[in-house]
Amino acid sequence: MPNVACRKCSKQFYAKPYFIACGFAKYCSRKCQYSARKNGKIVSCKICKKKTYRPQKQLKASKSGLFFCSKVCQTIWRNHEFSGSRHANWKGGRHVEYRDILTKHRIKQQCRNCGITDKRLLCAHHLDRNRRNNTLSNLVWLCYNCHRLVHLFGLRIKKP
Repeated sequence: MPNVACRKCSKQFYAKPYFIACGFAKYCSRKCQYSARKNGKIVSCKICKKKTYRPQKQLKASKSGLFFCSKVCQTIWRNHEFSGSRHANWKGGRHVEYRDILTKHRIKQQCRNCGITDKRLLCAHHLDRNRRNNTLSNLVWLCYNCHRLVHLFGLRIKKP
C-alpha cells in the first residue's frame, strides 16, 4: 500500500499508485492543498489591528503600504489622512457659505428664474461668476436645475 506524506502537514495518507505516477498525490486534503497554494501574508489592519490575509497581488498593488480589514476602516483612514490642505479639492482655505450670506440678510428663499421655494433644492449663485465677490448684490437664489442651465447653456437670470 503506497502511503505518501502530505507536503503541507506531513500527515501520512493512502494514495492510488496511478495518482502518484501522475503527480497528483501531494496533499492529504483539499484544505491542505488550498493553504499550500497561498503565497500572501497575514497583515494587521491599520485602524482596528484585526489580522487579515492578503494575497501577493494585493500586497504589491498597495500604494501606501497600509492594509485594512474592510472599506469602513479604509474610509476612516482616508478621511483623516486626506483632509484640509491635503484634500484634492482644497481651495486654499477660503471657506465661505454663500447660503449663510443670503439667509443672514433675509433674502426670500425662492429661485429667481422658476420660483421654486423648496429650500433643499436651492443654491446661491454669483451673478459675475466670481466666487470671491460675496457682496449681497452679487448673490441670488437659484434652484439646482436653473443653476446648471445658467452655467452650461447661458440661461439669462430674470431681473427682480
